[in-house]
Amino acid sequence: MTVRRLVLLRHAKAEPGRDEVPDEMRPLATNGRKQAGGVGKTFSAAGLAPELALVSTALRTRQTWDLLAKHLDGPQGEVRLEPELYEASVADVLELVRSVADGVRTVLVVGHEPTMAATAAHLAGPGSDDAALAQVRVGVPTATYSVLESEDAWADWGRSRARLLTVTRP
Repeated sequence: MTVRRLVLLRHAKAEPGRDEVPDEMRPLATNGRKQAGGVGKTFSAAGLAPELALVSTALRTRQTWDLLAKHLDGPQGEVRLEPELYEASVADVLELVRSVADGVRTVLVVGHEPTMAATAAHLAGPGSDDAALAQVRVGVPTATYSVLESEDAWADWGRSRARLLTVTRP
Protein backbone atom coordinates (compact mmCIF):
# COMPACT_ATOMS: atom_id res chain seq x y z
CA MET A 1 0.00 0.00 0.00
CA THR A 2 1.27 3.46 -0.93
CA VAL A 3 1.66 5.94 1.89
CA ARG A 4 1.11 9.54 0.92
CA ARG A 5 2.63 12.29 3.00
CA LEU A 6 1.41 15.89 3.29
CA VAL A 7 3.61 18.57 4.85
CA LEU A 8 1.87 21.81 5.82
CA LEU A 9 4.34 24.66 6.39
CA ARG A 10 3.59 28.11 7.70
CA HIS A 11 5.88 30.64 6.01
CA ALA A 12 8.92 31.91 7.90
CA LYS A 13 8.91 35.20 9.86
CA ALA A 14 7.98 38.20 7.70
CA GLU A 15 8.66 41.88 8.10
CA PRO A 16 5.89 43.72 9.97
CA GLY A 17 3.11 45.19 7.85
CA ARG A 18 3.43 48.81 6.72
CA ASP A 19 0.74 50.96 5.14
CA GLU A 20 2.73 51.52 1.96
CA VAL A 21 3.38 47.80 1.35
CA PRO A 22 0.48 45.48 0.45
CA ASP A 23 0.30 42.53 2.84
CA GLU A 24 0.89 40.07 0.00
CA MET A 25 4.22 41.80 -0.74
CA ARG A 26 5.70 41.65 2.77
CA PRO A 27 9.18 40.05 2.54
CA LEU A 28 10.83 37.74 5.02
CA ALA A 29 12.60 39.33 7.96
CA THR A 30 16.29 38.52 8.52
CA ASN A 31 15.28 35.97 11.15
CA GLY A 32 12.74 34.50 8.72
CA ARG A 33 15.45 33.96 6.11
CA LYS A 34 17.44 31.99 8.70
CA GLN A 35 14.33 30.04 9.69
CA ALA A 36 13.59 29.06 6.08
CA GLY A 37 17.13 27.79 5.53
CA GLY A 38 16.90 25.82 8.77
CA VAL A 39 13.63 24.24 7.66
CA GLY A 40 15.32 23.18 4.42
CA LYS A 41 18.14 21.50 6.34
CA THR A 42 15.59 19.76 8.59
CA PHE A 43 13.61 18.58 5.55
CA SER A 44 16.75 17.07 4.02
CA ALA A 45 17.70 15.28 7.23
CA ALA A 46 14.15 13.90 7.63
CA GLY A 47 13.73 12.84 3.99
CA LEU A 48 10.87 15.30 3.45
CA ALA A 49 11.87 16.63 0.02
CA PRO A 50 8.54 17.09 -1.76
CA GLU A 51 7.72 15.78 -5.20
CA LEU A 52 5.23 18.63 -5.45
CA ALA A 53 5.28 21.99 -3.66
CA LEU A 54 2.12 24.09 -3.62
CA VAL A 55 3.17 27.62 -2.67
CA SER A 56 1.08 30.71 -1.95
CA THR A 57 1.86 33.61 -4.27
CA ALA A 58 2.58 35.94 -1.32
CA LEU A 59 6.19 37.14 -1.37
CA ARG A 60 6.99 35.69 2.09
CA THR A 61 5.81 32.20 1.11
CA ARG A 62 7.72 32.25 -2.18
CA GLN A 63 10.86 33.39 -0.35
CA THR A 64 10.35 30.67 2.28
CA TRP A 65 10.18 28.04 -0.47
CA ASP A 66 13.19 29.43 -2.36
CA LEU A 67 15.42 29.46 0.73
CA LEU A 68 14.17 26.06 1.92
CA ALA A 69 14.67 24.46 -1.52
CA LYS A 70 18.36 25.45 -1.62
CA HIS A 71 18.99 22.95 1.18
CA LEU A 72 17.13 19.97 -0.28
CA ASP A 73 19.13 17.00 -1.53
CA GLY A 74 18.55 15.56 -4.97
CA PRO A 75 16.39 16.78 -7.82
CA GLN A 76 13.70 19.33 -7.14
CA GLY A 77 10.09 18.31 -7.61
CA GLU A 78 7.42 20.36 -9.32
CA VAL A 79 6.55 23.76 -7.82
CA ARG A 80 3.14 25.32 -8.37
CA LEU A 81 2.40 28.87 -7.28
CA GLU A 82 -1.22 28.85 -6.11
CA PRO A 83 -2.90 32.28 -5.71
CA GLU A 84 -5.81 30.75 -3.77
CA LEU A 85 -3.46 29.74 -0.94
CA TYR A 86 -2.99 33.40 0.05
CA GLU A 87 -6.39 33.72 1.74
CA ALA A 88 -7.25 30.01 1.69
CA SER A 89 -9.73 28.16 3.85
CA VAL A 90 -9.27 24.54 4.90
CA ALA A 91 -11.65 23.61 2.06
CA ASP A 92 -9.44 25.47 -0.44
CA VAL A 93 -6.33 23.61 0.71
CA LEU A 94 -8.15 20.28 0.56
CA GLU A 95 -9.35 21.04 -2.96
CA LEU A 96 -5.73 21.53 -4.06
CA VAL A 97 -4.57 18.40 -2.23
CA ARG A 98 -7.36 16.31 -3.72
CA SER A 99 -6.28 17.35 -7.22
CA VAL A 100 -2.76 15.90 -6.81
CA ALA A 101 -1.91 12.94 -9.06
CA ASP A 102 -1.91 9.61 -7.23
CA GLY A 103 1.68 8.87 -8.22
CA VAL A 104 2.94 11.76 -6.07
CA ARG A 105 3.91 10.53 -2.61
CA THR A 106 5.05 13.72 -0.80
CA VAL A 107 3.33 17.09 -1.13
CA LEU A 108 4.37 20.31 0.60
CA VAL A 109 1.98 23.22 1.03
CA VAL A 110 3.60 26.54 1.96
CA GLY A 111 0.88 28.82 3.27
CA HIS A 112 -0.44 30.97 6.07
CA GLU A 113 -2.02 30.80 9.52
CA PRO A 114 -4.52 29.98 10.73
CA THR A 115 -5.15 27.75 7.70
CA MET A 116 -2.05 25.55 7.87
CA ALA A 117 -2.72 24.50 11.48
CA ALA A 118 -6.49 24.25 10.91
CA THR A 119 -5.95 21.97 7.91
CA ALA A 120 -3.68 19.69 9.95
CA ALA A 121 -6.25 19.57 12.76
CA HIS A 122 -9.04 18.82 10.26
CA LEU A 123 -7.15 15.94 8.64
CA ALA A 124 -5.80 14.40 11.87
CA GLY A 125 -7.54 11.17 12.74
CA PRO A 126 -6.88 7.93 14.63
CA GLY A 127 -3.22 7.26 15.33
CA SER A 128 -2.29 10.95 15.42
CA ASP A 129 0.29 12.20 17.90
CA ASP A 130 -1.53 13.81 20.86
CA ALA A 131 1.03 16.59 21.41
CA ALA A 132 1.10 17.46 17.71
CA LEU A 133 -2.70 17.56 17.61
CA ALA A 134 -2.81 19.85 20.66
CA GLN A 135 -0.35 22.22 18.92
CA VAL A 136 -2.27 22.50 15.64
CA ARG A 137 -5.53 23.08 17.49
CA VAL A 138 -4.11 26.34 18.91
CA GLY A 139 -2.08 27.37 15.85
CA VAL A 140 1.58 27.25 14.93
CA PRO A 141 4.38 29.82 14.93
CA THR A 142 6.22 30.90 11.78
CA ALA A 143 8.34 28.29 9.98
CA THR A 144 6.52 25.43 11.74
CA TYR A 145 5.40 22.42 9.76
CA SER A 146 3.05 19.49 10.32
CA VAL A 147 3.57 16.06 8.74
CA LEU A 148 0.53 13.90 7.97
CA GLU A 149 0.35 10.46 6.36
CA SER A 150 -2.40 8.34 4.88
CA GLU A 151 -2.80 5.33 2.62
CA ASP A 152 -5.79 7.05 1.00
CA ALA A 153 -5.58 8.36 -2.54
CA TRP A 154 -5.20 12.15 -2.55
CA ALA A 155 -8.76 12.50 -3.85
CA ASP A 156 -10.03 10.82 -0.65
CA TRP A 157 -8.21 13.01 1.88
CA GLY A 158 -10.65 14.61 4.31
CA ARG A 159 -11.68 15.02 7.93
CA SER A 160 -9.88 12.56 10.25
CA ARG A 161 -8.50 10.55 7.30
CA ALA A 162 -4.77 11.01 8.04
CA ARG A 163 -2.33 10.49 10.90
CA LEU A 164 -0.70 13.65 12.21
CA LEU A 165 2.80 12.39 12.95
CA THR A 166 4.63 15.47 14.12
CA VAL A 167 4.71 19.23 14.34
CA THR A 168 8.20 20.67 14.03
CA ARG A 169 9.03 24.17 15.20
CA PRO A 170 12.18 26.12 14.29
